[in-house]
Amino acid sequence: MWDDLIPIVEAGLDRYLTCAETCPRRLEEAMRYSVEAGGKRLRPVLVLMACEACGGAIEDAVPASVAIEMIHTYSLIHDDLPAMDDDDLRRGRPTNHRQFDEATAILAGDGLLTLAFEVIARNIQPAEVAISCVADLASAAGVEGMVGGQMADLEAEGRGLRAEGQEISASATSTLGPQLSALDQLEEIHLRKTGRLLRSSLTMGARVARAEPATVELLDHFGKCVGLAFQIADDLLDVTGDAARMGKGLRKDADHGKLTYPGLLGIDESRRRAESLIDEARCSIAALGDRGHRLDAVARFILERDH
Repeated sequence: MWDDLIPIVEAGLDRYLTCAETCPRRLEEAMRYSVEAGGKRLRPVLVLMACEACGGAIEDAVPASVAIEMIHTYSLIHDDLPAMDDDDLRRGRPTNHRQFDEATAILAGDGLLTLAFEVIARNIQPAEVAISCVADLASAAGVEGMVGGQMADLEAEGRGLRAEGQEISASATSTLGPQLSALDQLEEIHLRKTGRLLRSSLTMGARVARAEPATVELLDHFGKCVGLAFQIADDLLDVTGDAARMGKGLRKDADHGKLTYPGLLGIDESRRRAESLIDEARCSIAALGDRGHRLDAVARFILERDH
């Protein structure tokens, strides 16, 4: 499905992670440690696939694909910190702050975050496309997107909401607004925390290919559906998955009192909701025809994955 794209992503990451001599070696080592730990590389390959589906050249989208993987990796480094999820394992090996130390992990995340935007600004042409990609990714990663979603997730921890329809107490509504049901709150969290970055993968790829606004919007909707389905699948794997396959500890969301789809809806209804979202995602890119076949395969993979 995307085996041919992985080497392109890996080569791009290696190229753009080669820091100047003025960069402290320990910092570069810590940045590379987490980036080179592997993973599915879903977000960067989605950038390449979206560009391809819109008739663009894959090589033109490599800087954007590298940038989004840097942003994703920075978020994992920071999520794993003791102040956040306090995880010891990531992708089957010690988390960055366990391998190095907390201060180095924080700086490694900061380094990846800022380097991502430099890679786009310096390497995507023409300038107006680079600017649109910077704005897209900054919005996806920032207070309206991933960072805001992470804050909302932290605010929701430990509230013990386990049934659909329960309302969030007044003290929990500062981020998401008043009187949201637990399910509505969970969806809002993940539309930002997980889904927004996935959507940016697709819209940046389309922008690099100079796609029409209607096509960018179509891919944005595909990304919204796939992003929510991906998070539901993640929640299900946290309950039913295999730790060896996942490369990290399981059932930590429940231990932290976090809202999850299985916790609110049960396993079977969560699966049905994910299937419905994937059906909607696949329908949304039908207009792309054969050019969208790889994106269609990714949508099916979301449901079938075991890690």
